Amino acid sequence: MKYIINCLACLLLVFITGCSKDNKDAPNATINGKVVFENQPLGLRSNGVQLELWQPGYQLFSKIPVHIDQDGTFSAQVYDGSYRLTMLRGSGPWADKTDSIVVDVKGTASIDFPVDPFFVIKNANFVKAGNNINATFNLQRVNTTKNLELVRIYVGQTIITDQTNNAGTAQKAAAVITDLSQPVTLTVPVPSSLSAKDFVFVRVGVKTVGVAELLYSLPVKIAMK
Repeated sequence: MKYIINCLACLLLVFITGCSKDNKDAPNATINGKVVFENQPLGLRSNGVQLELWQPGYQLFSKIPVHIDQDGTFSAQVYDGSYRLTMLRGSGPWADKTDSIVVDVKGTASIDFPVDPFFVIKNANFVKAGNNINATFNLQRVNTTKNLELVRIYVGQTIITDQTNNAGTAQKAAAVITDLSQPVTLTVPVPSSLSAKDFVFVRVGVKTVGVAELLYSLPVKIAMK
């Protein structure tokens, strides 16, 4: 009988604990931020790159994935407290680092997360010429541990335009980009599926050897009519 009572007590405790977890309030605080180089946000593939948010001091020490938008911004819903924001190794078009940034949250917190990119795009300019869109931009090499693979221009129907969301692309390999002090040019034909639209979005990206994700310019809206 005593064994049965103990079992029932254990089951009751599990039930109460489960109900307590189910009734826990939703996160009531927000961390907003952006990934930056020289205080400027970096263009990325929407939700293609992650950071990691950790809250030390708890028995269950698990991460909160933080997805980054195409304009380099991110947001996470959390509870008030102290967190550490760090990289997901191998996720972004920049050098890995193990440093973390402490983020203290009470209601809301804003944070810049600096990174060390391999290449950045500067002075991107886009011009429609007939059925083509021409891009001119500069490449700056920042971290020299990896080499340039290619640059690419993307055209799409929405602001979410990148290597997995586009209607057309064109590229140049690193072998034909011999002088980074000179502007780089790319031309992409507007696909027939977009030729009747009022506008399209374009951006350029730079790919580093051995790095899956590209670093992009911010998307630009181009009038078609």
